[in-house]
Amino acid sequence: MNRPVPPVWRSILYVPGNVPKFIDKAHERGADCVLVDLEDSVQPAQKPEARAMLPETMRKVVRGGADVAVRINRPLRLAIPDIEAAVRPGLSALFVTKTEGVQHLRLLDEMVTELERERGMPVGGIGFAAMIEHPRALPELADIAERGPRLVAMMLGGEDFALETGSVPGDETLEFPKRMVAFAAQAHGVSMIGILGTVADYSDPAAYGKSAERARRFGFSGGTCIHPGLVGALNEAFTPTADEVAYARKLIAADEKAAAEGRGSFSVDGKMIDIPVIDRARRLIQRYEAIDRRLKR
Repeated sequence: MNRPVPPVWRSILYVPGNVPKFIDKAHERGADCVLVDLEDSVQPAQKPEARAMLPETMRKVVRGGADVAVRINRPLRLAIPDIEAAVRPGLSALFVTKTEGVQHLRLLDEMVTELERERGMPVGGIGFAAMIEHPRALPELADIAERGPRLVAMMLGGEDFALETGSVPGDETLEFPKRMVAFAAQAHGVSMIGILGTVADYSDPAAYGKSAERARRFGFSGGTCIHPGLVGALNEAFTPTADEVAYARKLIAADEKAAAEGRGSFSVDGKMIDIPVIDRARRLIQRYEAIDRRLKR
């Protein structure tokens, strides 16, 4: 299945699609992706206005180099006008709320493909980020990750998931379902977005950063935030540190030296090094270089 290349998104900043004062400053915040929201942050009566604003909104938020994505509504009656308004040159992805199965994504894929063709855009260039927000979706996670069209990312919509399960959103209650989504995404090369906790509390950037750092240790690739003051914490948390990069390069160099000498095993700093350790080091360097390319573009 052909899918867009997974983007490098350490930080995804939500911006209400109908609030000009937030839209006008979004490009200054340093986020890798600005997610223009047509869903929960926009009242039903104001959704037509937010859709009408989208062309100008999208032009504004990319001025600082960020990608732009749009979070669409469900049910389908609302999603259709959202997609009609959002699919235009420059759009990186649609965040598909309340994803519960592959058929849901296929239906939206059919519409997006038609619009790309009609508007002279590369077919398949717009990605989907599947937002898992109901426990009904949990048995479908592997299928969504493997066969979902256009899929570049997955995430758990923590507040909605907590509502549907009758739980209180927090680190303890959301970690298990988030890791379930992560395992499915990681098994099929799909980026996992999120922090291991709730994204609603933005009052403590240091704690937010620690939660994001912990998520990176579990293989998450980036996080979302609703307050621009948290963008820096996410960018830092999801960027390999200088020490990590230096050690990875040391391992790779040692592996190359051992291979040249015909040795299959070796030690570094008193530790035996095997293939998974070297592969992990290479992936870290690839991630670091991808972030570096993004910052230089």
